[in-house]
Amino acid sequence: MEVSNLVRSLLSKRGIETEIDIASFLNPDYELHTHDPFLLSGMDVAVDRVLRAIERGERIAVYADFDCDGIPGAALLSDFFKRIGYENFEVYLPHRDREGYGFHTEAISALAGRGVKLIITIDVGTNAVGAVAHAKELGVDVIVTDHHEVTELPDAVAVLNPKIVPYPFPHLCGAAVAFKFVQAALAEGKRRKLAAFEKIPDGWEKWLLDMVAIATVADMVPLTGENRVLAHWGLQVLRKSQRAGINALCAKVRLRKKELTEDDIGFSIAPRINAASRMDEPDLALKLLTTTDSNEAENLAAQLEKLNASRKGVVAGIVKQARCTLQQRYGESAQGGSASGRRVIVLGNPEWKPALLGLAANSIMGERGGVVCLWGRDVNGKLKGSCRSDGEVSLVDLFANAGDIFEESGGHKASGGFTVSHEQVHSLSEVLAEAAVRLGRTAASSKVEESAHDFLLSLSEITSALYKQVSMLAPFGIGNEKPLFRITETIVTEVRRFGKEKNHTEVILECRRTGSRARAFDFFRSPEDFSLLPAAGSEASVLGTIERDTFRGGLVLRIVDIVPAA
Repeated sequence: MEVSNLVRSLLSKRGIETEIDIASFLNPDYELHTHDPFLLSGMDVAVDRVLRAIERGERIAVYADFDCDGIPGAALLSDFFKRIGYENFEVYLPHRDREGYGFHTEAISALAGRGVKLIITIDVGTNAVGAVAHAKELGVDVIVTDHHEVTELPDAVAVLNPKIVPYPFPHLCGAAVAFKFVQAALAEGKRRKLAAFEKIPDGWEKWLLDMVAIATVADMVPLTGENRVLAHWGLQVLRKSQRAGINALCAKVRLRKKELTEDDIGFSIAPRINAASRMDEPDLALKLLTTTDSNEAENLAAQLEKLNASRKGVVAGIVKQARCTLQQRYGESAQGGSASGRRVIVLGNPEWKPALLGLAANSIMGERGGVVCLWGRDVNGKLKGSCRSDGEVSLVDLFANAGDIFEESGGHKASGGFTVSHEQVHSLSEVLAEAAVRLGRTAASSKVEESAHDFLLSLSEITSALYKQVSMLAPFGIGNEKPLFRITETIVTEVRRFGKEKNHTEVILECRRTGSRARAFDFFRSPEDFSLLPAAGSEASVLGTIERDTFRGGLVLRIVDIVPAA
């Protein structure tokens, strides 16, 4: 295929320069560019155990995390059992508030009490030494499928995790590992000439890639290597999805299913799946993804839409209260940035719902930068919180340097969670502030460097043809960010705030040379947040990405920063 100079330049910036690498990146080959599932350590043992369970008619439980990785993973494993005609299974999703993340002994006991002999976990269990030992005591075998960091492996039948050698790609999400398990089980079942497996057409499992794509995008794993292949083909399947729930959800939120992108997953589909557990109803999302009844699907989509709207309202209320506390306690406005100079902010309220605090913390962090930690009280009376960081301070390092302030803590560089005692919560702000000082600054300003763009453009060059070329590099995500363009020769003709709380910014731009016009915007940013304050009649350069305007049609610029004209 013919590759333009623009696309070649963008690929070169990603280290992709040879003709073979270019072809592989732009046209991922499912057979060539995915790995044999049996390369996952323990896969042969895991497959043998599940096939024995099926042959014996043992009751099997799928134990999945409650987020938009675990739930799609549970859906695809559920589809697998139904496809081979095996009905003696159930899916267990822990309650986000009452139980929290993890493989819980109480749930294992309940499953054992219902006659379960084999538990298959999804997106949880890699380090669940005590829980797996408890299952073993009750005569229940456990197969772990997960992707989290490995510290101490439990005594399970098998722990399928791409971070365990010799698997060549360590960044699969949880649902992708579950998919690999299904792949391997189907292959072995056919090799053994099991009747239930032989009747399944070769390649049927590819229809499950829609769930893998949703989870891969939602869980924000790197969209490189094997993940790029799975997401690419998963999106193709999603656009042709036969799932009643996907059809109903797309209709409900006015998504064009045939044109679904990773942005549609990230901004529309995943939040509604996650809203189920955040608002106490995790099973609703699973039912939506597995139902074959279109009427039920429409009802479930409507319920999730209602929950998501409610979630937005509650989060907005938490953010508003947090802003007021910021003003009262530190004399700063969240939207005005970190005026107090505090790198770590800790705010809490027993009335706040812990399941929603990550979203609220992310909103406050986006406005002021630094590290924002919010805590609330769960239904069991425990104080739990979430932290978000702009990257200047790693939360993994911050938690490690916080002594014994937490009862539990964990997470990644930019996001994390914790449980803190009622006695220690009052010391949390001081302890984390001191820990941040000890760590020192690991990065300078979070503002985009003016030289960080991929290409210079004028407004007249932003065309459908250009968008089509840029889209050849999709799906975009971590490790394959959207190309960033610097739009030059522009005059700002209009600046306005929009949204219920007027917390988003829209700028109308005009090309000084040709008169071409374009709309540019960003969510949760005020005009003061950019390097250059945009004002009507002023010249500026805009750093942004080119996107399809789903509301008004045509193309739109998503602003990353506004800087002085060159």
